[in-house]
Amino acid sequence: MIKPLSVNRCWQGRRFKTPEYKKYEAKIVELLPENLEIPSGPLQITLIWGVSSSLSDWDNPIKPFQDILQMYYQFNDRDIYRATVIKQLVKKGEEFIEFIIEEYNEKEN
Repeated sequence: MIKPLSVNRCWQGRRFKTPEYKKYEAKIVELLPENLEIPSGPLQITLIWGVSSSLSDWDNPIKPFQDILQMYYQFNDRDIYRATVIKQLVKKGEEFIEFIIEEYNEKEN
């Protein structure tokens, strides 16, 4: 057995947001629904990436997007107990992100 390694343990020193990430963050915040109610307690999240390249990794966009959701909706991502990530291939220029955040009920899953 081996303990999972967190992203925070993969890098030395401080990390800084790139100008590209800052623009991405601003655009995402601009597009997020304002009145989305996030349940308290354990959560589950579904992320759907519409990508135009089959070479795109399914997991790379998770952390930055999830961090933006966490900041905007004021929840802690440590409360996410289940995640589903779907990668869909789309035509160039039709890329998208969809998400659902809902209460996690361990007994139902």
